[in-house]
Parts: sequence; structure tokens; C-alpha cells
Amino acid sequence: MWMETKVDVEASRSPASLSRRVLNSLLVCTGDMKYLDQYIQDKLFVLQLVVWGLRGVARVILANNPLSGAVILAALYWASPWQGLLGTVGILASTLTAVVVGQDSADVAGGLHGFNGMLVSLLMGVFSSAGDWYWWLLLPACLGSVTCVFLFSGLSTLLDRWDLPAAVFPFNIIIILYLLCTGPNNPYFPHHPTTPPGATESNVTELIAVQVMRGIPLGVGQIFACGDLGPSLIILGAVCLYSPLLAVHALLGSAVSTLAGLSMAVRHDSLYSGLSGFNGALGCMAVGGLFFTFSWRTHLFAIASAFLSAYADIALSNLMGTVGLPACSWAATLTTTLMLLLTGSLATYRIPIGQVMAPEQNLRSRSQWEAGNTDERESTDV
Repeated sequence: MWMETKVDVEASRSPASLSRRVLNSLLVCTGDMKYLDQYIQDKLFVLQLVVWGLRGVARVILANNPLSGAVILAALYWASPWQGLLGTVGILASTLTAVVVGQDSADVAGGLHGFNGMLVSLLMGVFSSAGDWYWWLLLPACLGSVTCVFLFSGLSTLLDRWDLPAAVFPFNIIIILYLLCTGPNNPYFPHHPTTPPGATESNVTELIAVQVMRGIPLGVGQIFACGDLGPSLIILGAVCLYSPLLAVHALLGSAVSTLAGLSMAVRHDSLYSGLSGFNGALGCMAVGGLFFTFSWRTHLFAIASAFLSAYADIALSNLMGTVGLPACSWAATLTTTLMLLLTGSLATYRIPIGQVMAPEQNLRSRSQWEAGNTDERESTDV
């Protein structure tokens, strides 16, 4: 018996077993981390609020992992402490409002009532011409975040009839209304007017290929209105922690969208800053494994969605830029909604909104379902 115990101890200390334990520990931190929700059920409300808020942070980029949310929030604070504070205020205001008004507990715990509020706060800070640490901006940031909860609830009731997500419709509506109410010359909340991406440049220079390539990962960061390369790479890493497949589609969508921008000769700074890429990244991620089970068909479909999102963004930006307004993420939101209404053979890969998980888990669930159907047919034939 002593010899068997010694062998077991030596086996547990072997490099293979150590690497297996490390791998298992890493896998625990990936995907949706549903076990964490069960763990915090009887814990302090503050701890629950933190987890719900971090899930909301990750939901901005279509992930559902509180650890990914924590990494993303840290990246935002690194890029700009003021923007990080605004994002935190937005996520807390909207999440607490959802709790107070009695929204569905599963939606609150999943961060679904937080991400629109965070986006509204972040974009208010980005467009504000009053500079950083303009404390009065916290007032419209809180009010806009709170309003997102009611819009999300109402739109969800309407869109549930077609099994469609409310997505970021509340954010897009609120930020446009805010910018229309204030205007560039408002004495309290002034903001920068938006220049259309198709506007002619006064000093046209040669396109710098390195800067264009740099703009591809920046397109992922611009989903959070972050234009710094380091934080953008960290955000991409946080998505990879949740789902490597989703991270690949994020980069692919940004690259495709950048290519679309090149084909339309948009302004160079849009290409360099990643603003040309983020709508394509969102469109590609939504179709390439999140709302559709991953396959070679849906992969091609995701690339088509990225192109459509990119061209729609250019068109909407040129249209809305004439009155100094940004197109935000209207292009990706509308494109994804249309894709989810698709009929035909690709519709068989569609995942019901209530069953959406990490792309790898979606793929595993479909494989198990197909295997079960095969076994059932074989038993019926016998």
C-alpha cells in the first residue's frame, strides 16, 4: 500500500498531471462560468452586483464572462481613467435600476441590463468637448443609463415575438437623442460634431500600410470607444478567454470591414483609428458562432455579414454626418437583426435567443443533439 501511495504521489507530481491541472484551471475561467452564479446566490448583494456588472461589461462585446469583463474594465481604466469611471457609473446605474424596478432576475444576473448603460456613458465621454473630469457629465450619463433599462425592457417584449434580441438598440437611440438635445455649442454639455468618413481630406497623403494593419485590432477596441493599441489587444484577449472562436471572428470582421473602407476610399484616420472596423467586427461575431452554430456555411455567412455591416456603416455615417451625428453601431445592429430573420437552410443553424452560450458550447450542444437524433433514428429503424 505504501508503494501504491508513493506511485500516486509521484504521478500527481509529473509534468503531465501538472499541465492537466493547469489546463483544467484555465478551462474553469472560460465560457459562461455558470457555476459562479450558483456560488454567489447566497452571498452578499454587493458581490452579486459586482458579478452582474462585470457580465454586463463583457456583454458589450457579445461575451458573457465576468472575468473577461474585469479584464476589459481594467483595460479601459488603463486607456483613460475618466472613461473607465464613466463606464463603471453607467453599468452600476443601469444594473441597480433594473434591480429596483423588478426586471427579470435572470436577465439582470446575465448582465443584459447593464451593457447599454455602459455604452451610453462611454460615448457621452468620447463625444464631450468639455474634456476629461467634467463632473457634470455624470448627470446625463446616469440618466441615459437608467433610461436604457426601460427601453430594453419594452423592446425585448416587442422583439421576443420574432425571437430577436433587443441588443444595443437602446444605446443607439439614447446617444442620438442626447446628441440632438445638446448640440456642439451647448453651454453645459457641448460635444464634438462628427465628420462623415467619406468627406474629402484637405491634405491627402499616401496610405500607410502599417497604420492600416494596426487599425484592425483597434477596431475591436473601438467597440468600447477605445483607440489605444495596448488596451485594444487586452480587450481582444478578454474575448479569447471567453471564446477563441469569437475572438477570431472579431479580428476577421474588423479586417473585412477595413477592406470595405479601403474599397470606398474613406478617410485615412477612420482606417488608422479602427473606426472603420468595429461594426464589421460586431456583425461577424454575432453571426459566426454566437447566434448561429459554427460551420463553414455560417462562417462564410459571418464574412458576408461583416461586409454588409461595414458598407451600411459607411452609408449611415455619411448620411448622419451631414448633421454632425455619428452612426454609432446602427449598421451592425440592423444587419444582425436582418440576418436573424433569415429563412432557408441557414436558418437551421439559428440558435434561439434563450439558449445562446459560448460558440464552442453551442457547437458542442448541436453535435450532441445531432448524435441523439441519429441514435433515435437507428433505434426506430431496428
